[in-house]
Amino acid sequence: MEYTYKTRGTCSQMITFEVNDGKVSNVRFLGGCNGNTQGVSALVEGMDAKKVISLLKGINCNGRGTSCPDQLASALQEAIS
Repeated sequence: MEYTYKTRGTCSQMITFEVNDGKVSNVRFLGGCNGNTQGVSALVEGMDAKKVISLLKGINCNGRGTSCPDQLASALQEAIS
């Protein structure tokens, strides 16, 4: 199933992704640091959503209290809840 998540507190504005059988795929960030968001997307491809959440939750970007990876964790948490 495809999800869209509006980010808060980051340079990226939106994340789209799929979760099928608990696995994350097709993560795409709109905005943000292009190389970093592409890297995060590639690294989480095919991973268990719960594992991705545990790895990325709480990552802070420049004192913002969140980050693109942290927002992905929040998006996944909302999607699987």
